[in-house]
Amino acid sequence: MSWKLLIFDWDGTLMDSAGHIIAAVRAAAEDIGVCAPAEDDVRHVIGLGLREAVSVAVPELDDEGYARFVEAYRKRFWQASLHGQALFPGAREVLLELKAAGYLLAVATGKGKSGLRRVLDEEKLHQVFDVTRCAEETISKPDPRMLREILDELGVDASDGLMIGDTTYDLEMAARISMDRLAVSYGAHSRKLLRDHEPLGFLDDIRDLPDWLASSRKTG
Repeated sequence: MSWKLLIFDWDGTLMDSAGHIIAAVRAAAEDIGVCAPAEDDVRHVIGLGLREAVSVAVPELDDEGYARFVEAYRKRFWQASLHGQALFPGAREVLLELKAAGYLLAVATGKGKSGLRRVLDEEKLHQVFDVTRCAEETISKPDPRMLREILDELGVDASDGLMIGDTTYDLEMAARISMDRLAVSYGAHSRKLLRDHEPLGFLDDIRDLPDWLASSRKTG
């Protein structure tokens, strides 16, 4: 086995939720009476923790405005998630296959802890992941602290882990601790942006991951 541990981003990598995030951010801004950010501006901050993302996408908010925004955003995102948010096709089967093959599996996400817990319950995937880490539990990407905490909890070296994600933040935080990284091309950030962070490759479909792993065994 090339890597002992596979660490997945969530939104945009395993779950097809980028569109819901963008819509919820823009609607929440309008709900509290501020100008909705452009779709591309929201897409750029997907992957960060909520506070970090909002500080970039809606920078005019003070602390009170931020609190109002978060309440509106969570309401809007919950409403949006009732209408079609789902794992990418084949994601569940891939995770189960990798678990059965003996990999340790983890999630490193900017998603809130309650939101991740809810979707893991809905998708019945709690038992698949050995550990999860959300931005609110530690420090937001691209700071690598959440990766270090996952590695420490599982007793795995960075050289034995592979980060899989759809944003530059995923790849940058892995690069900061010299962890291998694999980009997915179907998420929030473009292939052009992701390429700058030197991923080992690109997945155009999460269902290609087992074959990619089988053909990319490390040597030495």
